[in-house]
Amino acid sequence: MQFKNDTDIYHVIGSNIKHYREQAKLTQVQLAEQAKISISYLSKIEAAGCNKSLSISVLNQIANVIGVEISEFFKEVDTK
Repeated sequence: MQFKNDTDIYHVIGSNIKHYREQAKLTQVQLAEQAKISISYLSKIEAAGCNKSLSISVLNQIANVIGVEISEFFKEVDTK
């Protein structure tokens, strides 16, 4: 998989995190607490305009809570 720029990859990751969070029937507050990150940070990650770099550690924490492979966050899929 390739991304044209950083904005594209952050958008895909954020969209996928939101999709899998909703599938797991978790609120942003619940996921943030369980992943040990702030709600504002999670909200920014899921926001379409997020351009903040993300650590692999945070992505791993989120993936573990949601119960998905971390690689799922990088796949461009239709999450609608």
